[in-house]
Amino acid sequence: MTATTTLLGSLLTPTTLAGLPLSSRFAMAPMTRFRSPGGVPTPEVAAYYRRRAEHGVGLIITEGVLVDHPSAGHETTVPRLTAGAAEDGWRRVTNEVHAGGGRIAAQLWHLGSAREPVDGVAAWTPSGEPGGSRAMTLADIDTLLAAYAEAAAGAVRAGFDAVEIHAAHGYLLDEFLWPHTNRRTDRFGGSPAARAAFPAEVIRAVRGAVPAAMPVIVRFSQFKERDFTARIAESPAELAVILDAFAAAGADVLHASQRRFAEPVFGGSALNLAGWAGRLTGLPTITVGSIGLDGAFFTSGALDELVRRHDAGEFDVAALGRILLGNPAWVSHAAAGRFGEIRDYRKSDEDTFF
Repeated sequence: MTATTTLLGSLLTPTTLAGLPLSSRFAMAPMTRFRSPGGVPTPEVAAYYRRRAEHGVGLIITEGVLVDHPSAGHETTVPRLTAGAAEDGWRRVTNEVHAGGGRIAAQLWHLGSAREPVDGVAAWTPSGEPGGSRAMTLADIDTLLAAYAEAAAGAVRAGFDAVEIHAAHGYLLDEFLWPHTNRRTDRFGGSPAARAAFPAEVIRAVRGAVPAAMPVIVRFSQFKERDFTARIAESPAELAVILDAFAAAGADVLHASQRRFAEPVFGGSALNLAGWAGRLTGLPTITVGSIGLDGAFFTSGALDELVRRHDAGEFDVAALGRILLGNPAWVSHAAAGRFGEIRDYRKSDEDTFF
């Protein structure tokens, strides 16, 4: 083991995540790429994901995959997971990732009122906010539960190793969790337990559609794409109510999304969001948030802090996001000390695809 590998420490060692064996403790975070015309992943998409897997990323989490409902989103190049061509395209992706030595989870997604133009369904909408959307009815809820379950079943048929439910960043499920966007007066609004009820029903539906041994991951966050200061929980006790509902519904792993992984969430503790999730539920966790974005990560003490928190049990897996867009070999280069071959993330990386 080289000195640099020692710096990366146990993050490079194999592990199991909710029973799923991984070659390393690094994951690829989901990032929308707009490269699936008609919702169908292409051979280029398969090669894109394989390249990250064969360079040491243990778990690939796909970009958001729209569930099969007209309100989920209408971008024509965002992938879907429906029977036929889309499912066949994903089967090609999973085969390539497995050939590259990785495991792969499908992230199931509904944009809610974040879709543009805003003309779908949302958790709750007062007059004119957000314009063009409408509050979900109980019938809508039943329909969407079926759509999530069918997408999960499609993931099984396509050869995925796990599924992730996107309940973060202000999209549909997170709209239920966030008091600002959930002012419902039925059983799905009000207290933290009530706000968590619909996301928990989605988890239960997905759990029932996949094999018992297949991990169900739930991604959640405090911040939203439209409000970095937003919070679904003001205290550990409130967060516990929400996450306990997820666990009771069948979540196996909690993917705690932060803008910066080392930031504490609640006063009086240095724990990050993944650390609190694990402490409150006992479930394994994934941490994410500006990990490795530039060369300063290796020289500023940020890498040491990531390893320290992992070794202290604060999280089980660390997810890399934007840095992997321009550096598919980030893990293998970092492990070998080839820092000169790792370039800083830049916004233009989002327009590349290799």
